[in-house]
Amino acid sequence: MSAALQRLIDRAHAADIAIHALAVSVDGDVVVRTGVAPFGTDVPHRMYSVSKSITAIAILLLADEGRLSLDDPIALHFPEFGPVHPWLAATRIDDMLAMAGPHSRTTYVADRGGWLESYFRMPPTHRPGTLFTYDTSASYVLSALVERLSGATMLEYLRPRLLEPLEVGRGMRFLTGPEGISHGGSGLIAAPDEMLRIAEAVNGASDVLAPSIRDRLIERRSDPGTQTWGASLRHGYGRQIWLPADDSWLMFGLGGQLVYGEPSTGIAAVVTADTTTLASGDQRLIDLLLPELGTQPHGPLHLSAPSPPHDPAAARPLRGEYALIGGENAPRRLSVALDGAGGAIEVQGCTLRVDTECGRAAVLPLGDAVVTAGWSADGVLDVRISAAADDIASVRMRLVVTDDDILTVMSQGFGPEIGAEWTWQGSFEPSRAPVA
Repeated sequence: MSAALQRLIDRAHAADIAIHALAVSVDGDVVVRTGVAPFGTDVPHRMYSVSKSITAIAILLLADEGRLSLDDPIALHFPEFGPVHPWLAATRIDDMLAMAGPHSRTTYVADRGGWLESYFRMPPTHRPGTLFTYDTSASYVLSALVERLSGATMLEYLRPRLLEPLEVGRGMRFLTGPEGISHGGSGLIAAPDEMLRIAEAVNGASDVLAPSIRDRLIERRSDPGTQTWGASLRHGYGRQIWLPADDSWLMFGLGGQLVYGEPSTGIAAVVTADTTTLASGDQRLIDLLLPELGTQPHGPLHLSAPSPPHDPAAARPLRGEYALIGGENAPRRLSVALDGAGGAIEVQGCTLRVDTECGRAAVLPLGDAVVTAGWSADGVLDVRISAAADDIASVRMRLVVTDDDILTVMSQGFGPEIGAEWTWQGSFEPSRAPVA
C-alpha cells in the first residue's frame, strides 16, 4: 500500500495539490500515518462537507432511539415556518438525507442571516424525492433538527453515543451558522486521527455503531449521475455519503478532505488537503486516491509539501526596498532579501520566509502554513503557500527580476474565504526615497 500511496502523493504534487495529512488503517490497525508540518494526523483540520456524513449519523442515531422517523415531513418539526409550499410540506427527512430535496441549490447566502428559515421560505423548484440536487442548506436544517430534538449541540449529542466510545472528540468542534446552530453541512473541524476511528466504525471494525445504522448510512438512496463533479462521484449516494463503488463509501469535503472506507476489506483512509489552486482539484484527488488503495502495506512513505521546480543557476540575488511603479491591487512597496537558498519577502504586513531546499512551517494571517519556493527559470522565483485555519487557503506568487532591476510580481489567492489582498500584480523598482 505504501508504494501505491507514494504514487498518489507524487501525482498529487505534479497536479499542484497539497496533501496535508494521510492516515490509513486495515481492520482497525493503522498502517500509514503521516503529515506535513505544521499539519499532521493529530492536528484539527476543517473538513467541510464531511460534516454532512456526521450529521447523517446523528440523524440515524435519533431514528434508532425512536425520537424521529426518516419518513417524517421536515416541516412537522419546524412548525414556526409554516405554512409552506406543498412540495416542502411533502419533503421527508429521508429525502434530505439522500440529497433529493425540493431545492435546486443551497438556499442560504453565506454572509447573511436566516439560514434555517431560508430552507422553508425559498420557493422549491421540483417535487421532492425525484432528483439528486446537492443542497448544503438541507444538511444545516438536519443539524438544527438534531439539536432541537436532543436539546444539545451536535457534538454533545454524539459524545456519549459515538465519540467517547471511540476515544475521540477532544479536538473536534463545529463552526456555527448565524442562529448558533452547528454547521452540519460544512462546519466540522477534526483531526484525521479522529476521523479514521469514525471511518473504522462505519466499516464495522467496532460495535460502536449498530449494523442497522451502518447499513442505512451506506445504503444507495439516490442517483447522482446528473452532476458534473467527476466520474467517481456519479455511481451512487447513500444518506449524506457518496458511494463511489458497490463495495466502498466516501465522505467528501471541499478542498480535498476525504474519509474513505471499504467494509469488505477493512480499509479506512483519511486525507486532508488543499486543492484550491487546481480547478476541480478535489475531484482529481479522489480519482488519484481510489485506485491506489490496496491491502498490503510495505515500504516507506514520504509526504512533503509540493514545491516549485528549482534550479540554483537561475537564482538572481535580490535585496532591498522596492516601490510600486504600476499594477493592479498591488501594495505600495515590497522588501526582499533573496538568493539561491531562499530568504524573506515582506508583503501584506507579514514576512514570508522561503527555503528552496524544503518547506518551511509558518504562522501567517491565513493560518498555520507551509511555504515552499524555487527558482524555476532565470530570474523567476515561484513561491507557494498552503494554509489552514477555520478555512483552507493557498497563495501562488511569482517574482520576476529583469536585467534593468525591475521586479514584477503576481500573487494569486485561492480559497473559499481568502481576502482580496492576496490577489494582485505589479512592477516595482528599487526604492531611492521613502514611499509616502
